[in-house]
Amino acid sequence: MEINWYPGHMARAKRLLAEQLGRVDVVIELCDARLPYASRNPDLDRLIQGKKRVLLLNKSDLADPGATKVWINYFREQGIDAYAYRSLGGKNKDGLVVIEKAAKETVEKAAQKGVRKTVRAMVVGVPNVGKSTFTNKLHGGSVAKTGDRPGVTRSNQWVKITPYLELMDTPGLLWPRLDDQTAARRLCYIGTVKDDVVDLPMLTIHLLEDMLAVKPQAVAERFKLKDTTLQGEALLEAVCRGRGFLMKGGVCDYDRCCAVVLDEFRAGKLGPLTLEMPKSKPRLVIPGAGEEAHGED
Repeated sequence: MEINWYPGHMARAKRLLAEQLGRVDVVIELCDARLPYASRNPDLDRLIQGKKRVLLLNKSDLADPGATKVWINYFREQGIDAYAYRSLGGKNKDGLVVIEKAAKETVEKAAQKGVRKTVRAMVVGVPNVGKSTFTNKLHGGSVAKTGDRPGVTRSNQWVKITPYLELMDTPGLLWPRLDDQTAARRLCYIGTVKDDVVDLPMLTIHLLEDMLAVKPQAVAERFKLKDTTLQGEALLEAVCRGRGFLMKGGVCDYDRCCAVVLDEFRAGKLGPLTLEMPKSKPRLVIPGAGEEAHGED
């Protein structure tokens, strides 16, 4: 299953982001805590080089807490200021504290010159990791468009959070060539790539196999699986029969099965789980001093 999805508005989003970088003091990058490797765009490193950056592992309530701590330590070792975060739930002030901490040096330098600095922060990340929800949470109302599908935000949008803090919500940005097909497939799991451009039965099989590799008992209980060693089409059929996704004559309803498996994973119905752990060599190396990372609770 080859995945390569880069719609026209992505190129425009990349251009707009580059044009606005000179106006911002801090870049807030969001990724999905269940997929901290796959859900980060390597192009962002080149675009935002030299800017103060904070990485938020969003949807941390859907990820394994122990795995999230490992990832935070991993990013810290690379000099990336990383935190666990929840755009839905948690405390509104958590995001503000992170931004204020990142902008502290800039604000203090301005204060030494007698200037009350208005901090401008840019929110970036791949589609569907919660950027607009993050912006709305800090604002305290629905000012940025949100949705459970990629591509909802199509242009940069400045949002005033406090008298001295402005956020720019940006469109999700993918990279033109998804050379790592495992990462590309996992982006499909979280809805970063539209469901209608991929082979859903194959995607669902891969998702079930990935989940079985890290949480076999939860998968077996959720989908009424008697044999957790099944793979491929046999696994998909077993889920259909276990959950009763059958049509007339006992024929498996694969369309319904795929929709349910993907929806339940995205909603965290199988409990907290993380599908990938740090590799021995980091993909992203950012110079700078990392501070002690902490969770949100």
